[in-house]
Amino acid sequence: MKAIMLQGTSSDVGKSVLCTALCRIFYEDGWRVAPFKSQNMALNSYITRDGKEIGRAQGVQAEACRVEATADMNPILLKPKKDMVAEVIVRGEHYADMEASAYRNDYVPRALPILQESLGRLAEEYEVLVIEGAGSPAEINLKDRDIANMRVAKLADAPVILVADIDRGGVFASLVGTLELLDEEERARVKGFIINKFRGKFSILEPGLAWLEERTGIPVLGVIPYAMTGIDAEDSLALTSLQLKKQDEAADALKVAIIRLPHISNFTDLDPFYDEPGVTVRLVSSLADWKAADVIIIPGTKNTTDDLHWLKTTGIAAFIREAANEGRCVVGICGGYQMLGLTLHDPDGIESNHAKMNGLGLLPIHTTFQAGKRTVRVQGKVCTGFAEGCHVEGYEIHLGQTVREAGSSPMFALEGERTDGTITENEKVWGTYLHGIFHNRSFTRAWLNTIRTDKGLPVVQDEVEAESVRREASYASLAALVRQHLDMEKVYEIMRMTKSKRPMTTASPVDK
Repeated sequence: MKAIMLQGTSSDVGKSVLCTALCRIFYEDGWRVAPFKSQNMALNSYITRDGKEIGRAQGVQAEACRVEATADMNPILLKPKKDMVAEVIVRGEHYADMEASAYRNDYVPRALPILQESLGRLAEEYEVLVIEGAGSPAEINLKDRDIANMRVAKLADAPVILVADIDRGGVFASLVGTLELLDEEERARVKGFIINKFRGKFSILEPGLAWLEERTGIPVLGVIPYAMTGIDAEDSLALTSLQLKKQDEAADALKVAIIRLPHISNFTDLDPFYDEPGVTVRLVSSLADWKAADVIIIPGTKNTTDDLHWLKTTGIAAFIREAANEGRCVVGICGGYQMLGLTLHDPDGIESNHAKMNGLGLLPIHTTFQAGKRTVRVQGKVCTGFAEGCHVEGYEIHLGQTVREAGSSPMFALEGERTDGTITENEKVWGTYLHGIFHNRSFTRAWLNTIRTDKGLPVVQDEVEAESVRREASYASLAALVRQHLDMEKVYEIMRMTKSKRPMTTASPVDK
């Protein structure tokens, strides 16, 4: 197995997206390729077909490779729950909630064999591994316990490409400074630079590139232009960029307000609203952000009770209730769904010290938090109201068990004679445990058109493009963009590989 590793000068420099591009490029060139990230800290997760939970970035990268994602592709996932405490997920399953010091001092030394085993299994099945680092390899206070950057490159015997974000400024200082803080063996692994998110005139940048190569002796392999890629984001640092996406500001556009919870998770659930015609989106984190909205979304969260308390203390909860009373639409996803209920019970302190809380009181449901996380892909049909009978699919990641009061209506009928979610009689307030529900584009269009009709607005009749088609187009266009601006001949040379195309020997699991 050959490997290449992308490390960054900091978080959010675009490593995940560039790794996704390389995954698709190697696939297009005929190689059996897979992604790998040893340790990921992110609240956007992905559920594999066998019900394992990994970082969403590795799930997306596996899709770009056209293979089924497995827990080996991200053997350790950290999901922050509150300050200095995170859920530790090992090989796709809950391991423990740990404080940062306990994880660093007690668990990290035992993690290397787990990483080696995952690398070994991937090496048996794939020819090429695209490895993503985490944060920066030059965090000198953390290097003795680093299991995400140079130590992994050594385990996989992978050359390293260092990625820097020019859009945030200081790109040359960040690259040179990172190299200066690496030891000699680590610097020797760095075989090239990628400057990412460039938007400017290339001729102005060229003298700096020449200086950088002369100063370091390391080639700049590519300057990648800034682009909205349509690729799922890894963590909440990308929320800011969501606000930069082009909005439909027409007078008759539906206004969607998304509550930016302190512990927001799986916010990729919200991406379809940015693609939907006739919609404008606002992220709300305080009353100062509040404006009248046609739709209010309370997304998922890693700490439902703490974020519910935040909603109440900020005054946002009162605004949500008022909007519902005025007949506006309010929707909750996972933790947001739990918040819409009447009560939340946490007798064992699984989430926090809030043993019992009143919810927003907008849905006739009661939630009790219990040990044992449910992580599963699901599919079913809308069983009430708008879009009745429409096929939907998604995934569940939650600890709470929610019970509807007698006489209330479920939202979805799922496989295995299960139901999910709750919807009010007037169909204005509803909630579900299904992450990814809005990626069911026909369902989302039908729902939004119902709201348009209620407001006396014309419905959107544009053809609905399937999510799978959208994602494939995103992977293909991203790969084409990166091929244009990255010296792939040099990348193959660094990896000691030939670029010659050859047919895949067998169909990938996704192709099947």
